[in-house]
Amino acid sequence: MTQPPVVEIAAPDIAGFRDGGTGIPYVVAWDSGQPGLHVVVTALVHGNELCGAHAATFLHERGIRPRRGRLTVALCNVDAYRRFDPLNPTASRYVDEDFNRVWDVATLDGPRTSIELRRARELRPLIDTADLLLDVHSMQTTARPLVLSGPLAKGLELARQVGVPELVVVDGGHAAGRRMRDYGGFGDPASARNALLVECGQHWTQLAVDIAIETTLRFLVVTGAIDPADAAPHLPATRPSPQRVVEVTQAVTVSTPEFAFIEDYSGLEVIPRAGTTIAHDGTAEVRTPYDDCVLIMPSKRLTPGQTAVRLGRFIV
Repeated sequence: MTQPPVVEIAAPDIAGFRDGGTGIPYVVAWDSGQPGLHVVVTALVHGNELCGAHAATFLHERGIRPRRGRLTVALCNVDAYRRFDPLNPTASRYVDEDFNRVWDVATLDGPRTSIELRRARELRPLIDTADLLLDVHSMQTTARPLVLSGPLAKGLELARQVGVPELVVVDGGHAAGRRMRDYGGFGDPASARNALLVECGQHWTQLAVDIAIETTLRFLVVTGAIDPADAAPHLPATRPSPQRVVEVTQAVTVSTPEFAFIEDYSGLEVIPRAGTTIAHDGTAEVRTPYDDCVLIMPSKRLTPGQTAVRLGRFIV
């Protein structure tokens, strides 16, 4: 088994976000005073994913403010983030449950409670007003960065407009619960509201920070929140590479505590032949459903009910 990567980056100080004037702790909003959309950037949905906090801090400290509409930056699971320990960096993903699996109305309106659900309910009025959302994440493995556009054509179109990362994944989420990216109008084809979830690279690398900042800036330009001139000094001089698109056809959900991959997959492996065994789930074999099957974000959290891997194929 590959050793976990070294933590290259520090957890940034987020004290400046504590009282952002919004009435919600760790949420900062800037209003341009000009007509425009409400654009929201979320980070720290998982407490050990540091790159989004770095991107939020970058916007705050560099004075990048909206020229049109309103821009809000929200640091989500701060309770988990406070527990981040570089000596045990996987332990602070969440406190009670995954913040990014509670975004369906029945759960948000239901009687169940947890630290993450209380925070989701606190942030829900903000998310309900977002026209466009970028949710910044990172990954367990060293696979290339990617953007999850959701299952709808409008998400794919927005991802193509942003232009980074190089890989776009069209997917429907997880059996374990709804993501914020799919909540409400974001997941409604009849709504103009739209959202992307970017996976910026391995959690604790400088590359993930760089991708988070670049993607956030390009997103803000595309959504009209900032002018290209505001972003240009902070972007790479080279143009982004042409994007490729993978369509996920199924998510493999763990059924038994004995689930195990047959190899130490890191993600984006292309399995040439249909019917190839990639994992065992108890006595059942998990096989690829078609030739040239792409493995998307194989997980190391292989507990029943969680997504083990998504299976897809290139469509562009």
